[in-house]
Amino acid sequence: MDGRQAAGSWLSGPRAAAESMGVDFGYRGEQLGLPKEGRGSVASVGRRIGALFIDWLMCLLIAYGLFARGESTTAGNWTLGIFFVMTALTVGTVGLTPGKAALRIRVESIDGGRVPFVRVLARTVLLCLVIPAVVWDRDTRGLHDRVARSVVVRL
Repeated sequence: MDGRQAAGSWLSGPRAAAESMGVDFGYRGEQLGLPKEGRGSVASVGRRIGALFIDWLMCLLIAYGLFARGESTTAGNWTLGIFFVMTALTVGTVGLTPGKAALRIRVESIDGGRVPFVRVLARTVLLCLVIPAVVWDRDTRGLHDRVARSVVVRL
């Protein structure tokens, strides 16, 4: 590899460098046996962030309605607890939160079907810690999904 190739691989990133050397990464979800597009394919990062935003906003409104009493910091502190309970209950029972339903995505076990409730609890705890949710693998699954053996798919 000459100096120009080394600089090019540094600028374009490790994935582009590996692809230029012949490594085939495939599409998101291929290793999980999911389709490339359409129903059942891995949901895009944009949809998942949008669903998270909708869910958080809804929990914030609930917290303000229940706990504000003239002080906004109290409601802000309750938002995470409400988010935890809502996410654990809705994903554990029907596989999706209101935000995910609005954007037509769902949490499923990588084996297919619903995620067992114990794994949903572990997933929700890690999601609330934030950092595990933003560390992704090549299928754009966060560590919280890897621990729970789940994947967010399109409906």
